[in-house]
Amino acid sequence: MASIRKRTKIKSSLKQGEKSGLNRHWRGLFLDYLAESSNVSLSARNAGISTSRAYKVRRAEPEFARLWLDALYEGYLHLEMEVLRRLREGDQQTRDSDKYDFANAIRLLAAHRDNAVRAQASHRNVSAAQVRASIDRKVQAIREQVMKEKDRKGDVA
Repeated sequence: MASIRKRTKIKSSLKQGEKSGLNRHWRGLFLDYLAESSNVSLSARNAGISTSRAYKVRRAEPEFARLWLDALYEGYLHLEMEVLRRLREGDQQTRDSDKYDFANAIRLLAAHRDNAVRAQASHRNVSAAQVRASIDRKVQAIREQVMKEKDRKGDVA
């Protein structure tokens, strides 16, 4: 009798879009999908849970929240590498022969920059401000290198 109540309780706690046989390993599945796609809704659907369950568990479990951030960071890196690969190889077509949407990819990278910075900071055991400062220094060094290259070409011409 107790197991029937337990099953009923589980079924009644399912959210819209969740599968009735909720996989107890959904967290790992969700995080794997999140690292691949950076898409919370798609990751939740693929893991058989609702997005509201994922967000609720993230709020309740600090370790899951940390792993979520790590997965988003990994997804950020995947997208960044994909964009760079496509630019270097001149690959501008998707598998469906559509044009690759570089503008949206770059917008997504910019939108998730702060999450990436926070995740990177936690891995390096430094503050987000220190990581931002490091990124800013690298960007400034690149700007200076570009200016030197322009000056050098200007002197030769």
